[in-house]
Amino acid sequence: MNLSLGVRALIVVICVLISAIVGILAGLLKHTPATPKAPAILYGGGVFGGSLTLCLLVMSALGVL
Repeated sequence: MNLSLGVRALIVVICVLISAIVGILAGLLKHTPATPKAPAILYGGGVFGGSLTLCLLVMSALGVL
């Protein structure tokens, strides 16, 4: 595909926002009231990184980026 730079930047921003939502939800699911918050935050950050990587790889494989 021949997309402009602005459209590609918008797609990357959408991938980041979707990954942030997935990371937040994973952190919320990991946290229990009896445990500290730090492991849940680290888990959510790891899920965010993995989700962003997967999203960008899929977009690259489709030829969008």
